Order: sequence, then structure tokens, then C-alpha cells
Amino acid sequence: MKIPFWKMHGAGNDFIMIDDRERTFPVSDTAWIAGIARRRFGVGCDGVILVQPADATDFRMVFYNPDGCEVEMCGNGARCVARLANDLGIVGTGMVFDTVAGAIRATVDGDRVTLQMTDPFDWAFDQSIEIGGELLTFHQVNSGVPHVVVEVDDVEQIDLLELGAGIRYNERFPNGTNANFIQITGPDALCVRTYERGVEAETLACGTGMVACGLIAGKLGRVSCPVKITCASGDVLEVGYADADEGAVDVRLKGPAVHVFSGALDYPGGA
Repeated sequence: MKIPFWKMHGAGNDFIMIDDRERTFPVSDTAWIAGIARRRFGVGCDGVILVQPADATDFRMVFYNPDGCEVEMCGNGARCVARLANDLGIVGTGMVFDTVAGAIRATVDGDRVTLQMTDPFDWAFDQSIEIGGELLTFHQVNSGVPHVVVEVDDVEQIDLLELGAGIRYNERFPNGTNANFIQITGPDALCVRTYERGVEAETLACGTGMVACGLIAGKLGRVSCPVKITCASGDVLEVGYADADEGAVDVRLKGPAVHVFSGALDYPGGA
């Protein structure tokens, strides 16, 4: 069976995109999904994204990590799926689509997409954790998926793999978490590096991670809103929000959604 796909990226976070409105994609074959996501052996990506039909919104976004497991949400992927849906004529420049984390609103303007994110929850500030004999202060929030945020003096000088994996697999997070390290670079600016759960490595950008970092740094008074965030790819994403007693509402993520190439996958089953 031939499965058409589009390769896209959002700030260097890259995805295999599938139009699955006919529901023919082999969603139960997690080993095959992990295989096509594997770099050098498959197409290679940070996630596989399906566009599926939905009852109450324009469409449904389904997201698989490179390990083949479905997860709730991906901010950079959501920007890419919004642009793809617009390019395919499924929707106009404005849309609402379902994710496991909730409904997302998006506006497409060429290769720039703005998302209205779901409201963040599970806030925690000034927590302590010991990783490799080092005591770290961290903050956390679920911005679609769970994120831990740690402020450091210089993001380029940290051992991201050791610290990130130590946080991601710590017993305090039984379902795992993503680990972000931020450096304040201006009154409204951050640099961020992210160890991403499911990828199990550093990613060039993580949309929900950028949102978490912007929210945490803003709520701590470290930066003003909107927050301009430089990710590992060098791209700059913008996070905006309105303050609320429970944390933040009207959370927005703005950034690029870029086509790279298209092709067809060979699936050994089916017609």
C-alpha cells in the first residue's frame, strides 16, 4: 500500500504528515510507525501526524512520537498540520481542530501560523530535584503535555542529555516529562534547549516546551509578555498569554510551518 506523505518542520522540529481522512493509515502498527520515524533507516522525524475527520471541529490531529506511541499534543506539529490542512483545501486560513489535549484554534498566514493553545494546568513553582549529585530548582506546567523548566546561566554549557534524561525518568514523574532549560537573554527574551520525552534526545524546537518556558518565566516575573524564545534551531517563536488567577489563559504560540518535500511510504499490508 502506498501512503502519500508531506515532510514539514516547525522551527527545525520535523514531521511526517499524512492525510488520513479515509482512515486507512495503520495506526495499530507502532513498530512500523517507529520505523518510518527512525533517522537514516526511515524518512526520519520528530513525530508522525495524521489529519483525520472530526465531528464537532474541522478535523482531528493525531500525533505519534518517534517511538510509535500516541501523545496528547505537539505545538510545532499543530502549526504544521494547520498549514497542511489549509494547503490541501480542507479548511480556510482560520480553523479549529481536535487533539487529545483539547480543541486548538489556528490562523495561517503563509508559512507563519498562530495557535490558540489549550489552557495550561498542573502548575508548580520552586521545586527541588537532585540529578547526578546536583540539586536543581525546577518549575512545571502542562501546556498540552507535561513540562519541567529549569533556569540556567548558559544553556550552551549544560550537559543536556544527562540532566534532561535524569529529569525525564525521575520517579517524581511516573508518566515521564519533558525537560527544558532556559537562559534569560533580555527583558522579553529567552534561549531554550529541550530534552523531549518520546524522542529521548534534544530536539531543535518543542512548541509546547516553548509555551511552558514562556509561561513559567513570565509568571516568575523574569520576562515580559509576549515572550520571544530562541530555540536550538535558531528560529524565534513568540508566546503570548493573559494572566489569570489560576495561571494563564488565552495562550498563543506563533512561529513557522515549512514544507520540505513530499513522497510516498510503502506499507507492506493493505492494497
